[in-house]
Amino acid sequence: MSNATSERVALLTRYNRATVALDPPFAVVDLDAFDANATELVKRSAGKPLRVASKSVRCRHLIGRALDGPGWRGVMAYTLAEAVWLVESGVSEDVLVGYPTADRLTLRTLGTDPKLAASVTLMVDSPEQLDFIDAAAGGSAARETIRVCLELDASWRPVGQRLHVGVRRSPVHSAEQAGALAAAVAGRPGYRLVGLMSYEAQIAGLGDAPAGQRARGAAIRFIQRRSMPELVARRGAAVAAVREHAELEFVNGGGTGSVAATSADPAVTEVTAGSGLYGPALFDGYRAWRPRPAAFFALPVVRRPAPGIATVLGGGWIASGETSRSRQPVPWLPEGLSLIGTEGAGEVQTPVTGPAADALRVGDRVWFRHAKAGELCEHVDTVHLVSGDRIVDTVPTYRGESRTFL
Repeated sequence: MSNATSERVALLTRYNRATVALDPPFAVVDLDAFDANATELVKRSAGKPLRVASKSVRCRHLIGRALDGPGWRGVMAYTLAEAVWLVESGVSEDVLVGYPTADRLTLRTLGTDPKLAASVTLMVDSPEQLDFIDAAAGGSAARETIRVCLELDASWRPVGQRLHVGVRRSPVHSAEQAGALAAAVAGRPGYRLVGLMSYEAQIAGLGDAPAGQRARGAAIRFIQRRSMPELVARRGAAVAAVREHAELEFVNGGGTGSVAATSADPAVTEVTAGSGLYGPALFDGYRAWRPRPAAFFALPVVRRPAPGIATVLGGGWIASGETSRSRQPVPWLPEGLSLIGTEGAGEVQTPVTGPAADALRVGDRVWFRHAKAGELCEHVDTVHLVSGDRIVDTVPTYRGESRTFL
C-alpha cells in the first residue's frame, strides 16, 4: 500500500469515527488541515499580510480562526451587505468589498454610520459607480466619507484589445487609466482613495497541471510565465500613477494560486487568499503548492443498482465557472471511486463506480470534496469541526445564519 493510499485509509477511518453519530448529508472541516494550510499560506506570503477571501470560507467562525493566526489581516468580502455584517458582528474592522456594489439600501446605511464608514472600503473602477453611490447614500455634505479602492484589470493582452487572457473585471487596464480615475476620485468630495487592487486570475485561478490535460497545462504555464512579468511592470506603474493623487494604505493582489508569485511583486503590500484554507479539488491541478484537503461532505449510500456501482443520495453540488467536469464534486473517500460520465453528480442521486464501489453497502458514507471552497457552505447550515478523530465544535455557515448574500 502506498503512503498516499494509507493516508486516505486513515482519513476515512478518522472521519467515520468522528461522525459516527451523525446522519448524512453533512459537512466537516478538518481543523488540523485547515490550520496547516493557513500556516503554509503565511510562509508563502513572505512577510506580506494575507487578507481572507470570505467567499471562499463563508463561515464566520472559520474566517475568525484564520484572522486569529499570525500573518492574516482583514477580509475581502464579496458583497457590501456581507461586509457590513462582518463589521457589526465583530469579525473585522478592515473589510474590503472585492466587487462594485449596487446595493442602495446598504449604501445608505454605510453613509450614516461612522464606524462602518471607517471599516468598509468599496471597490470602484469608473466615475459612474461614484455617481451611483452619491445617488444612493447622499452627497458628501449629507453622509460620512466613503473609503474606496480602485481595481486595476490584471488580464494579459499580448496583442492589444484583440486577445484577452484572464477574467472580465475592471475596464481600467493601463497606468494612465488608473491615474485618471485616481484623479477623478481625489477631486470628488466625500471620498477617500485608500487602495488599489488587481486580481491576476490567469495565474491565481488556473491550475497549471490539470489532470490528463498535458497540452492545456503547457499552455497555461506559458501564459503564466509571460503574463506575470508584464503585470508586475504595469501594476508598479499604475501604483505610481495613483500615488500622485492619494496616499494608499494598501495595494492588494493575487489569490491562493499565486500567493508566492504575487508577494514577490514589490508594488504589492498584501495578498488575498481563501480557497487554500479548505483545499478544494480544483487546487489538485497546481504544481507550485497543493493545500491539504480540509473540507468534505458526506453522503449516504442508498442503493446498489448493479455490480460495481453504488448510488448515494443527492450529490449535485456543482461549482460555479465554466461548465465542465472540473466543476463537479470529487468522490474522495473511500479511495477508488469516480462519477459516471453519463450521469455525473445528480440533483437527488449520484452513482459512483470504481474498485471501491463493490465494498459499499446501504448506509455507508461516501466522502466528497467540492470543486471550489466556500460554495460548499451554501448547501449546509452547519459545519462540524473535526480534530483528530472527534468533533470539537459545530458552527453555522452563512446559510445557517440566514445570510445568503449571493
